[in-house]
Amino acid sequence: MPEVEWNKPVICIFRERPKPESEPIAVARARKIKVNQTGDSALNGAIEDFFSLMGDLDYLNSPEGKTDRYVLCWFDDSEPDMAKDFRKLRGVAFNGAVTCSINERSQKRTYNARFSATQGKLK
Repeated sequence: MPEVEWNKPVICIFRERPKPESEPIAVARARKIKVNQTGDSALNGAIEDFFSLMGDLDYLNSPEGKTDRYVLCWFDDSEPDMAKDFRKLRGVAFNGAVTCSINERSQKRTYNARFSATQGKLK
């Protein structure tokens, strides 16, 4: 599968737990999310220039957050059929630190991250 990307998605980030969580730890708006399948089912990707709409994205860099696995969910705006536009990645681990930059004037935090995932619904 070639690399696929989505522009300006709103991404819900859930902690992956044995019992599914109903509330996301954060909701973020990203400039772009890219996903590439590297093997049989392994997925790698990046989230570029994302910021928090709700929740605390700094949790991703906390000691607990670095060891957690996540579920990422978003909708594909280019898909006209609303029954088929849901996208999801499971078993997401952020590779290295989630980088954060702070705009000195507005104090807005912007993040970038690379990740790997064990499973995904991308179509």
